[in-house]
Amino acid sequence: MAEKGPCRAEGCGRAAVSKRYCRKHYRLWRRGEMPKPRYKICSAENCRKPRFKGALCEQHWNAAHGKAAAPAAPAPAAA
Repeated sequence: MAEKGPCRAEGCGRAAVSKRYCRKHYRLWRRGEMPKPRYKICSAENCRKPRFKGALCEQHWNAAHGKAAAPAAPAPAAA
């Protein structure tokens, strides 16, 4: 059921479908790619860190995509 009026995204004149967004902007909002995202914190259980990519914080995103933390630089040798 389409909502009445135009999409609330700036510069978009399409008809609103849900949450006052057109189909394109509603899809982007659900993915968290709009300026006002759907969720603001990580979706991992008991994690309250801010989102990094998608719905995860940087730590959980790196873990899910097989990215290891950067190794620490070796300490300079004392002479």
